Amino acid sequence: MGAIVAAVNRKGENAVPTAVAMLKELTHRGFDAHGVATPNSAITAKSIEEIAVKNISSSVVLGHNLSRILPRDQSQPVQGDGFTLVFEGRLFPAPNLSEVNEIGEKLGSNPQRNVSQVIKKLEGAYAFAIAVPNKIIAGRDMFGTNPFYYGENNRTCAVASERKALWTLGIRNVKSFPPGQIAVVNAQGFSFKPIKTIAQPPQEEVDMETAAQRLQNLLLESTRKRVSDLEKVAVAFSGGLDSSVIAVLAKNCGINVQLVSVGLENQPEVEFAKTAAEALGLPLHLQTYTMSDVEQVLPKVLWLIEEPNTVKASIAIPFYWTAENASKLGCNVLLAGQGGDELFGGYQRYLRDYAQFGVEAVQNIMYRDVAKSYETNFQRDNQVCSFHKVELRLPFVDRDVVHFSLGLPLSLKIESAEDRLRKKVLREVAQNLSIPLFIANKTKKAVQYTTGVNKALQRLAKRKGLTLREYIEKNFKKVYPPLEVPR
Repeated sequence: MGAIVAAVNRKGENAVPTAVAMLKELTHRGFDAHGVATPNSAITAKSIEEIAVKNISSSVVLGHNLSRILPRDQSQPVQGDGFTLVFEGRLFPAPNLSEVNEIGEKLGSNPQRNVSQVIKKLEGAYAFAIAVPNKIIAGRDMFGTNPFYYGENNRTCAVASERKALWTLGIRNVKSFPPGQIAVVNAQGFSFKPIKTIAQPPQEEVDMETAAQRLQNLLLESTRKRVSDLEKVAVAFSGGLDSSVIAVLAKNCGINVQLVSVGLENQPEVEFAKTAAEALGLPLHLQTYTMSDVEQVLPKVLWLIEEPNTVKASIAIPFYWTAENASKLGCNVLLAGQGGDELFGGYQRYLRDYAQFGVEAVQNIMYRDVAKSYETNFQRDNQVCSFHKVELRLPFVDRDVVHFSLGLPLSLKIESAEDRLRKKVLREVAQNLSIPLFIANKTKKAVQYTTGVNKALQRLAKRKGLTLREYIEKNFKKVYPPLEVPR
């Protein structure tokens, strides 16, 4: 785990100071080792300051900050046959080599020809950049599970793990790197090419019993791939359907599972999480907070998620606390249920779409929601977890699980426009896993409401005589002054 950066100086000048400046902005993502590479050389050091005084120069440069989560994690960049490489993320299942060396082997002696095979063949949550003479080749996994951004100005074209690294260069129009694509980056700019992206498969005629059993098998295999290199894992646990399924599947993989729940004091859902954990026979680590805690953590969370978005902030705060508590437990990997609502129809708004537009429209909307999850959910959650040196892994976000789930008839997910529960096939999986009905049939409630964070933010805003949106934007401007962060 860590951060990657890459830059091309459009004027042919030395881009190494640019990479060093970007790495300094991202030390919260990795501080165990640091490195910079040109297309034909790579250096690593224990501090960024050591790199800054090295006598290296190139208009094409890569950089990396390392947060060592697992023993196989190694300092980067690494040198290949005529190229250098940085990689951030994980491959599933875990490779025998380190991830960056596995990618390097796949690239062989012709990275420009072989780079598309990385995204086509290797499943995982990752982003990478390759330096060859006069250009960078960058890529991202098909779901965009790990954050990755790009942008340019009249001096520099660059990519980085977080937007703040690009903002520090004065790049104003920062965008999320499109998942499942590669980009060739040179002095002329960016040229993107789709390699493997999320597609809407044809609908498969299948009965509920068969669908639930196949889905259960796929989810078990997905979970197994994501915990096979671990002895202990934390699960972000609400006591609801998605997190309970993930927790039981992880337990069935034979791993030490620790449930982590957070919420404000006196929230009813806190007591529900206790009851659910007892029913599942898994240890629960519950931490409660106050409105004062919300007020204190908000600026840090906004700095991490890099957006003055009220919904994202109210979700990111409990995720920040969850990752913090997982870290205190000695769990450097956190499993979570992101993706379940988009795949199986969990959101209440799908019922409105169903009533207004019909079955086919809802299927298309759910597909688009899955494809856009990297912007709505994954980037935000990764960025708050990484601050605590906790790696986020998502069993629902798996190639086989997503392909199968998108191909299921809507009737196996949402029965009608009046379906209060929804997510029918996943609830069937829960019952097959012997998850009690009071959990399996629990109605969907968003985390910002169950934890009480949204209400706390509204009260804090009201105290200041502001709307919630005004309150979030005011706090955002404190951590990112308007002149420093282009809007």
